[in-house]
Amino acid sequence: MVQFGSFDDVCKTAALVICPLIGSAQGIEPTCYSRNVEIAKTLIFQPAVCFVHIVAVCMTAIMIYHVRSKYTAVGRKEIVTFFYLFMIIELLAIFLDSAVIPTASSAYPWFTAVYSGLVTATYTCLLINGFVGFQFAEDGTPLSLWALRLASLASFGISFFIAIATFKEFAGFNYAKPLGLWIIYLLWPLICVVVYVVLQLVLVIRTLEDRWPIGDILFGVAFFTVAQVVLFAFSLTICDAVKHYIDGLFFFTLCMLLSVMMVYKYWDSITKEDLEFSVGSKQAVWEVKDPLLAGRGAGMEYPEDEYAGTTPGMTPGHGSYYQPQSATSPGYGYPPQGYGGERY
Repeated sequence: MVQFGSFDDVCKTAALVICPLIGSAQGIEPTCYSRNVEIAKTLIFQPAVCFVHIVAVCMTAIMIYHVRSKYTAVGRKEIVTFFYLFMIIELLAIFLDSAVIPTASSAYPWFTAVYSGLVTATYTCLLINGFVGFQFAEDGTPLSLWALRLASLASFGISFFIAIATFKEFAGFNYAKPLGLWIIYLLWPLICVVVYVVLQLVLVIRTLEDRWPIGDILFGVAFFTVAQVVLFAFSLTICDAVKHYIDGLFFFTLCMLLSVMMVYKYWDSITKEDLEFSVGSKQAVWEVKDPLLAGRGAGMEYPEDEYAGTTPGMTPGHGSYYQPQSATSPGYGYPPQGYGGERY
């Protein structure tokens, strides 16, 4: 049961990276967590979760590549910022979840505060991306990009300060009562996701004829919801059932990756036409340079009586040779004299 402003029940259920730094001087230890493995005389915690983090980094790199390749897509530069932030989070999570940076290290609170700031900035970036489709500011312009960057930077700074102040107990913050950290770490992401989903539903229903993108939105919401439920409600059950080989954090990380992939799938589905139109929307306009191919009305005039008496349908045509009444008639041989049978 999640209580407002308290990480006690949360951290007893799930091994979050902030749990060793709050609640008490020793932190809050989870009731059940996955087994660790020893690699090169180094203990690696949450090995299955670390594997998912590595997969997430690779998948995010692929998504970034595809987003960057759609040069004319709406909101391309804005959405790629979101994926860059998510990739940085996954990279940092590898070192924090695995305890490569030990929880007893003096650097651990600082890296955790950076991680907390990045999480807040990423959700803020997603929230701002929700407004891009409404074109309050034209996408890709300095106004749109800097509004996104400054909002994300501000949220990062606020979250980083609250986190490190809570861990170090200064500026009125206390790790025993981490209300501010609870708001930015648990409540703010939920608010951003809800607003983003509502905005995208409004965008699809009001401006798009295709309703298939709604399916992408719903799948993304489903994966996000499952991630939260599994982590906070069934993590202990899963951990005990599989004898500590994995816990709820594994499925949480996996479902969060799938939800981010659905964000990409949704964005791709509503912008895929832009690149096609940019390439194929302009019809080819050809200018005929050869007077023979130009025919009548293209700057070449023929005597009125020169082709008098020709059979209907045998008059000079545009872009084709005109056929004579008889191939043996003087002056009317095929091909025309002086052209040697070649078409210019």
